[in-house]
Amino acid sequence: MEQYESYKNKMRQIADINGAISVLAWDKEVNLPKKGAAARSQQMATLSGMAHELFTAADFGQELTALIESNNLTPEQHQNVVLTLKDYNKSTKLPTEFVIRRSQVVSEAYHAWIEAREANDFGVYKEDLKKIVGIARETAELFGYEDHPYDALLDMYEPNAKTADLTVLFKDVREQLVNFVKILKEKSQVENDFLSKSYDKDKQWNFGLELLKNMGYDFDAGRQDISAHPFTITFAPTDVRVTTRVDEHDLGNMTWSCIHEGGHGLYEQGLSWDYYGLPLGEACSLGIHESQARMWENNVGRSQAYWQAHYSDLQAVFSENLKDISPSDFYKGINQIAPNAIRTEADELHYHFHVLIRFEIEKELMEGTLEVDDLDKVWNQKYAEYMGIEIKDDRQGILQDIHWSHGSIGYFPTYSLGSFYAAQFFAQAQKDMPDLIQEISEGNSSNLLSWLRQNIHQHGRYFTPEELCMKITGEKLNFKYFMDYAKQKFGAIYGI
Repeated sequence: MEQYESYKNKMRQIADINGAISVLAWDKEVNLPKKGAAARSQQMATLSGMAHELFTAADFGQELTALIESNNLTPEQHQNVVLTLKDYNKSTKLPTEFVIRRSQVVSEAYHAWIEAREANDFGVYKEDLKKIVGIARETAELFGYEDHPYDALLDMYEPNAKTADLTVLFKDVREQLVNFVKILKEKSQVENDFLSKSYDKDKQWNFGLELLKNMGYDFDAGRQDISAHPFTITFAPTDVRVTTRVDEHDLGNMTWSCIHEGGHGLYEQGLSWDYYGLPLGEACSLGIHESQARMWENNVGRSQAYWQAHYSDLQAVFSENLKDISPSDFYKGINQIAPNAIRTEADELHYHFHVLIRFEIEKELMEGTLEVDDLDKVWNQKYAEYMGIEIKDDRQGILQDIHWSHGSIGYFPTYSLGSFYAAQFFAQAQKDMPDLIQEISEGNSSNLLSWLRQNIHQHGRYFTPEELCMKITGEKLNFKYFMDYAKQKFGAIYGI
């Protein structure tokens, strides 16, 4: 159909521009010299404005409406156009001037964040963060909302997510997960000192590459680099890149960053090239995206079965450090439950306390009951209250995450949603594949990847997160699956 082909070509043209922006963003975080920051901000802002103008052109909106009314589309084509029209109607609420200004503010904030981390001084970043929060509040007003301004931002990352529903979900976290962690604290602590010995950077790097290959990450369609904060970025399903960071005194930092980002990368590589630039060629949501990373990192990568397959290889690489550490002690050590100030280094359970803190802060920022000037103090108070941790400096505290410097307010809750989806999906995968755990213990995760490709990756945005969860598991997201998983796993490790 000629009209649909015209729509598809325009969407791919816009995707090409956004892909160029992504390349510039990747380079900004991996290679960019300090003096290139101002020019890079301008380049990205210009391209963002071009993409926005193309997508929000009045004649494109008319073309989308005409396509839907034509009734000549296949179900997949119809869904592409319906979702595009939804995105169009949302995007037209943002003036081009605002989009360019937002891109400029975000790019400048990122570089201010880098400088602030180097100086260990929140003050260096504070004024730029005020602009970011201002942009977020302006975005909420432009998009509009019914109940809470935070809803408008949540919807950007997790379609149909509501502040009220997340408040209930995190209430479950507080009431169920917090109490379970208290029980674990009463038990004898497992040891993991072996993780903080000296581990050669290059050897860690090479081992991480092998883990990615074993997962099925296609290095002919991607690569791994070093960045300040690990991330995954995609230019097309045939070019999906991941980054990690290496700490020579923390083996876990690199190991599970590789597995985590590898999970994201596998999702992106599993999307259809036939739908490049179209909604069905995009991830369902960030919560579903995070479910893929968390499943590989935790349900697989921190499982006893996984290290039955890989521990001997790791032990061979770092024989001096691990020669006296049994597979059982290694498994217990990598699953130690203990509070930590850094979200990306947190254990599986305390991790959600970190997300809870950020959810509450972002919610208050959007309500206007909290301002940036008080952010570091409130951050430190919440860590003391919820986790009993004294934050020693800004780098360890308010400056640890890159997300706000990217303008990503409303993103953090998807991390917990991802873990909860992961537990529910993995439980279903075990039902569908009774030999799954045995296969993982033999170093074979290909059937799991095929299951994910079939049940999640291939669908793109065809389904909403709730619809996809219902399709796969027969029910909506249910926190019970995560708690069952946590109790079974950590109950066994800590002897409950």
